[in-house]
Amino acid sequence: MTGPTAPGDVAAVRLRGVRKEFGEVVAVDGVDLDVRDGEFMTLLGPSGSGKTTVLRMIAGFELPSDGTVELAGVDVTRRAPFERDVNTVFQDYALFPHMTVQDNVAYGLRVKKVGRKERDARALEALESVQLSGYGARKPAQLSGGQRQRVALARALVNRPRVLLLDEPLGALDLKLREQMQVELKAIQRQVGITFLFVTHDQEEALTMSDRIAVFSGGRIEQVGSPAEVYEKPATPFVAGFVGTSNLLTGPAAVEVLGREGTWSVRPEKIRIVPADAQPGPGEHGAVGSVREVVYVGSATRFLVDLDAGATLVALQQNQRTSSMEVQEMRGGRVLLVWSREHEFQVMVPAADTPLP
Repeated sequence: MTGPTAPGDVAAVRLRGVRKEFGEVVAVDGVDLDVRDGEFMTLLGPSGSGKTTVLRMIAGFELPSDGTVELAGVDVTRRAPFERDVNTVFQDYALFPHMTVQDNVAYGLRVKKVGRKERDARALEALESVQLSGYGARKPAQLSGGQRQRVALARALVNRPRVLLLDEPLGALDLKLREQMQVELKAIQRQVGITFLFVTHDQEEALTMSDRIAVFSGGRIEQVGSPAEVYEKPATPFVAGFVGTSNLLTGPAAVEVLGREGTWSVRPEKIRIVPADAQPGPGEHGAVGSVREVVYVGSATRFLVDLDAGATLVALQQNQRTSSMEVQEMRGGRVLLVWSREHEFQVMVPAADTPLP
């Protein structure tokens, strides 16, 4: 489940049985994870799920209560942060306001006693890598939020770490700038070619940027996979509900609609809405119900439909030819929801006494 590296390869980061307790609170509970060299891995989960604590243990800011942390095959579990080949970018940037952008970027090199000439050359190179050439003489207060974020990134990259740790670095940006920085950050990662380990609670952010995603809940990893795997084939009900919007059919509703037991999921965008007297086509399932609510969001509309079979499903319809008034008129109406059988997938529900994977 953790996506181990190929035989003979050394993981950039390897966690084995990592556990962290704060008094009686178990923040991280037996995490195993391999992060491949050069990949963009995201730790995704809600607040309190353990993802940031895992990042801090990799950085050395927290020591595990149990388990091991390896970087490039070397056990660094008990090493201090400055003894680890990693750098961390935080949400608040932590730039020195009295220093120029170039001096901020070069600060870590100055601490390491790197000569002035090499220090300046590497700082300018780092600024160029984040598309801030010509900004070296400015102060942080003269930059936009997105530019300050890129300065913080350049300051981390200038040390040429093997692994870059990013703790919700885009959380303070407005939506439009955050979306722009998601694309830029992934492009920078491809350009510099080092391992990025990114923490976020934003599902869309994780899907947009990641090579792989580790989904956290309750201090454990519920699933590791590519964005498509995590979204299209969630391993547990939690993943299905947390990563995007999902519909679950279980119990009598699953038997009546699908003709089989178990817990099954289908994504809202896979569902078509047709008149209630229509029939599903070959290879399709259908369920009749009443439209309880209509949520118009401009480019699309979300429909909450109470099925006669006893479940509630969400369907997403693109507004290609309809207006807000037309879709609102569907509230209270009878409809048939139709989807391809290949778009429904079974979700495994752990037994009450079975630990999560």
